[in-house]
Amino acid sequence: MAGEPQADCLFCKIVSGDVPATVVRETETVVAFRDINPQAPTHILVIPRVHHPDAASLAAAEPGIAADLLREAGEIAAAEKIDGSGYRIVFNTGSGAGQTVFHAHAHLLGGRGLQWPPG
Repeated sequence: MAGEPQADCLFCKIVSGDVPATVVRETETVVAFRDINPQAPTHILVIPRVHHPDAASLAAAEPGIAADLLREAGEIAAAEKIDGSGYRIVFNTGSGAGQTVFHAHAHLLGGRGLQWPPG
C-alpha cells in the first residue's frame, strides 16, 4: 500500500535503520544520505520516510511531503556549500529514465559543472 513501508524496498530499509547509509540530514518527513555511486562531488539522495514508487505518486498523494523534500534539498545544498555555484535536483521516474529503486527520491548533485542537456 502506498505510504506504508515495503519489505523489499532498499530505501524503506534505510529509513528504518535496517540498512546503513551515510545520513547527512533527517527530519520528521525525509532522510538524506550520500549516494554510494556518486556522479558528482556532492551527490545526495533525499527520500521521503513514506513509501511512494516515484515523485509523481508522492506529489499526488502527499504534496506537503513532496514540498518538504524539495525544501530540504535546498537546505542541504546550502549546508554542503554548493548553493552559490549551482546544483541540480533530479527525479528519475521509471526504469527508462534510470530509476532503479522504486521509492520516490531526489538526487541532489553539485560541486562540478553540470552541462545541459544532461546525460
